[in-house]
Amino acid sequence: MEGWDLRALAVLERLNAAGHRAVLVGGCVRDRLMGRTPHDYDAATSARPEQIREACAPMRVVETGVRHGTVTVLSGGLPVEVTTFRREGRYTDHRRPDRVEFTGDLGEDLARRDFTINAMAWEPSGLTDPFGGRADLAAGVIRCVREPERRFGEDALRLLRALRFAAQLDFRLEEGTAAGVRACAPQLACVSRERVAEELKRLVCGPAAGRVLLDCPEVLTGQVLPELAPAVGFDQRNPHHSYDVYTHCVRALERVPAEPGLRLAALLHDVGKPGCCTVDREGVGHFYGHAAAGAELADACLRRLRLDNALRERVVTLIRRHDLQLEPEPRLVKRWLGRLGPELFFQWTALAKADAG
Repeated sequence: MEGWDLRALAVLERLNAAGHRAVLVGGCVRDRLMGRTPHDYDAATSARPEQIREACAPMRVVETGVRHGTVTVLSGGLPVEVTTFRREGRYTDHRRPDRVEFTGDLGEDLARRDFTINAMAWEPSGLTDPFGGRADLAAGVIRCVREPERRFGEDALRLLRALRFAAQLDFRLEEGTAAGVRACAPQLACVSRERVAEELKRLVCGPAAGRVLLDCPEVLTGQVLPELAPAVGFDQRNPHHSYDVYTHCVRALERVPAEPGLRLAALLHDVGKPGCCTVDREGVGHFYGHAAAGAELADACLRRLRLDNALRERVVTLIRRHDLQLEPEPRLVKRWLGRLGPELFFQWTALAKADAG
């Protein structure tokens, strides 16, 4: 019982006492096995929604997704999302199942989940791990449950979730899973832009975001940030730059703090370079006006992703000004501090330093 929130365990106890099987599943189990404190709790049970409500009384139960068997039980102020064991039908829209069937079989419920590290269940009697999730945790591997293309075909958002987990946990994609990500990337067009934006923000802030973005550029530039596609492999033809434009942008991302706006600005700061490139007689590349062009491209891109206005404007401002040279004179520093505000000013200087590094 050590390490679990007793309020979450109280939900399991009530369901078990009513004659149902109830287990903790998903991210909270993964986190506990990694020695982390879970912040969100999900449970699965053989009980139907109406039985969950009855068993958990007098706790408050909120009907958050009854059609799919999900309710949220508020246990001592802790929300525990409880879902009936289920199997799912086809996903014709690559996002949600056409139909859901309740089942009494935990194994069937775990088999419908995305990755092995999320397909484990815990109950006081022990761990249920039919797909080797614990071994994949130990090996640092993101692996789909069964066939990758089927998993990604069911819910295309899982493509970005795979990359996000790899970035956040510093894991690597298993070979078949990586191949499935690349093959199914066009299906991201079926996912709402808001959901894509949320996954993207979490992905770019992961400790291993740089490695993941360099490993799978086609996913990012195919459906999420197509404005970056020309940057992949684009030779800067300049003695001051040893990387192509895309790699340079990713390296800059790695050198700034893990804040969504700053990371997105670093990733997109040179998006305008390919379209502004000129080559002089000596064969040296120049990119006059690329900051302004990049700001326009980034603005269009982030509007398409429906990023909130304040964050979008921050990113665009950083890109527009990223190549300005600020002399270390108190008068100039004070002027720019007043113009940008302290937070944006220090983000600007962090981006400029990363760009030069």
